[in-house]
Amino acid sequence: MEVEGWYLDARWGDRFGPDTMEGPMAVVETFPNPAPNRDYAIRHVCPEFTSLCPKTGQPDFATIEVEYIPAGLCLELKSLKFYYFTYRDRGAFFEAVTNQILDDLVASCAPKWMRVTGHFNVRGGIASVIVTETGLRP
Repeated sequence: MEVEGWYLDARWGDRFGPDTMEGPMAVVETFPNPAPNRDYAIRHVCPEFTSLCPKTGQPDFATIEVEYIPAGLCLELKSLKFYYFTYRDRGAFFEAVTNQILDDLVASCAPKWMRVTGHFNVRGGIASVIVTETGLRP
């Protein structure tokens, strides 16, 4: 049921809409790159990512892959996990989630290159894969 641009999920009594991506996010901490003079790739895979559908409020499940070539900083994994957890209560389309993750992680560690891939589980009979990156890989 739509109510003034928001969607009401009667089963849960919660309201979800396009603005639920706003609010504080967990900080992704970093540590110094142990080999800053060498280009090498780091790949992190989170197979248990969850966000909310902004239209229904139902959970969306995905595997999020982050691959990057670090410059001076690397992503710290525990804080990355807590950052991902903040999406559990946020309503956003797959495309918005994937692009926001890229923007936030690039802001955290300023890599030479980064790609974020979201492998979203089937919804309505369609599986979606969203790929976003900072540019050409060196």
